[in-house]
Amino acid sequence: MIHTDIVIIGAGAVGTAIARELSKYKVDVVVVDKRDDVGGDASKSNSSIICTGYDCPPGSLETAICRSSRMLADQTVKELEIPFNVCGAIMPAINEEQMNILKDIYDDAYKNEIFDVDVVSGKQLLDMEPELNPETIGGLYIPREAVIDNFLFVVAQAENAAENGVQFLLRNEVKDIQVENGKVKAVITDKETIQTKYVINAAGLFCDAIAEMVGECDFVVKPRKGQFFILDKNTNCQINHIIYPIPTPTSRGKLLLKTIHGNILCGPTAEDLEDKEDHSVTAEELAGIETDCKKLVPNINFSDAITQFAGLRPNRIPAGFHIGFGKTEGYFGISGVRSTGISCSLGISRYVVKKLQEGGVKLERNFDFNPYRKAIPRFSEATDEERDALIQKDPKYARVICRCETVTEGEIVEALHRPVPPTTLDGIKRRLRAGMGRCQGGFCSPKVIDIIARELNVPPESVDKNVPGSYILTGISRQEGGDHHA
Repeated sequence: MIHTDIVIIGAGAVGTAIARELSKYKVDVVVVDKRDDVGGDASKSNSSIICTGYDCPPGSLETAICRSSRMLADQTVKELEIPFNVCGAIMPAINEEQMNILKDIYDDAYKNEIFDVDVVSGKQLLDMEPELNPETIGGLYIPREAVIDNFLFVVAQAENAAENGVQFLLRNEVKDIQVENGKVKAVITDKETIQTKYVINAAGLFCDAIAEMVGECDFVVKPRKGQFFILDKNTNCQINHIIYPIPTPTSRGKLLLKTIHGNILCGPTAEDLEDKEDHSVTAEELAGIETDCKKLVPNINFSDAITQFAGLRPNRIPAGFHIGFGKTEGYFGISGVRSTGISCSLGISRYVVKKLQEGGVKLERNFDFNPYRKAIPRFSEATDEERDALIQKDPKYARVICRCETVTEGEIVEALHRPVPPTTLDGIKRRLRAGMGRCQGGFCSPKVIDIIARELNVPPESVDKNVPGSYILTGISRQEGGDHHA
């Protein structure tokens, strides 16, 4: 039996941001998630953009939170040493009909108090991005749109929250919420019973199922799948800004951007589903990405694709942000955070804490809170002098495990001993990029598995790729000159 003050269900961008914000107070917090790692679903498979809120619905709670989150991001990435690039975004138009649509978006940006959005000429856009469609006649420039390492955005906040006292219980699936006399009493997982006064439902795709446990669900969540391409860093067609398409009534469309690590990302699609575990990619939808992105950047080369992936956005019906206490005493629900979860998470965390205080939760400031988190040194980005210093400190930094991304054994070992450590192949990949290069882990995966097994003292065949049961190895096949795993 675990006793705590607050349980946060969901360790995605929203849940971890709330956890870090609550760690600024003298309150016991436990975060539970059924996944093997922090990052949820939508938070680790998205466009990696921190938006300004220029195109959010004017006057909405989402707009206010997105706008405030963008202001909070600049300081947060410095405190937590998260890679961040304020590259700006452009939205080009190739005809007068599209220019008329942009005028409405421009007007909405000003209603949202994003006053640095500007209308620019086709020549200005082509000077900024020479690979744009040469038929571009004008467009919008949104200078503070930014790209982040969305994996480390969540991991860094989780690590900092843990260092400030938050407990993370991963691979713990919530099965029920115990309510007595109209009050929350406990959260029951498949492994633990956690007695608590308050539950914060930040479960994203599954927030409706959690809400049903306390009879607070007057909505449904349908997954909206987005498929993406990732192109090799060395592709010949390079871009430097986020390139947005003209949105349609049903979708923001398929964009292009350079990720924080130099790959080109193209997508996403927007497909409404029923299955909340469907992460498949399809030839038809991927072909649609290629067609639409070539309208923006004709020379983009999809033969340089190194992988494709899909993420699921939690599409709430009816739509809109819903954040606040429910009728059940101690239950606090968050739903409707669909496409702007990464962008809005910092603002949501502040908003939630304020609503908790207004609802009577006693939150005393912890002035010993440490807002800083040191990143793992990146051998690939270090100078020769810095590399020598790392190797002198730990010889494991001299052994390159992932050749595509120049990730060393020293980095992997450090990641495995951080406050919220990975336990899977993909956990290492998200933190360090081992396996994200041209060969997609073909060379380094066996070596990474060996290191995980050694450092965590587990059999290599027990190391999963991601979710429980996604094993890579099945056991020892022979022992001629040492163990060999199949």
